[in-house]
Amino acid sequence: MATPEFILSLRERVGHAPLWLSGVTAVVVRESAADARGREILLVRRADTGAWTPVTGIIDPGEHPAVAGARETLEETGVIAAPQALVRVGVTPVVTYANGDVTQYLDLVFRFRYVSGDPHPADGENSEVSWFPVDAMPPMSEDMQARVAAGLSGSDVAEFTAP
Repeated sequence: MATPEFILSLRERVGHAPLWLSGVTAVVVRESAADARGREILLVRRADTGAWTPVTGIIDPGEHPAVAGARETLEETGVIAAPQALVRVGVTPVVTYANGDVTQYLDLVFRFRYVSGDPHPADGENSEVSWFPVDAMPPMSEDMQARVAAGLSGSDVAEFTAP
């Protein structure tokens, strides 16, 4: 997983001390041409953990969160997607990485509409990328299930969660 340069620069100054970072989750949905059941969701299998998740990433300093979601989707999957709504605002539990770095994320979940592109693992962060019918998704953590559910809810009003 590539660590953004701004975080590497911060880590040079603060070491392993806790960092509060902004993250984005892109729940990319398309109407299914191949499946009469309706919608499909774009999911990635993380190369580091093997877990299936929607696209996630860190928001760069000064970057609009919806733009970050579209950028991360393109970088990780080769898919172009357009933001539709902010559907969930959450705070992750504290994360301690294997190297001792500590962080916590403000996670902004957006529903995105598929525009174009054939999904593939585009940047090495994921080992697989695929469309899944919304009623036949692979197992995911409870947190990722909740993010996906918010994206699929149809509501344009964000829900607020806490760890």
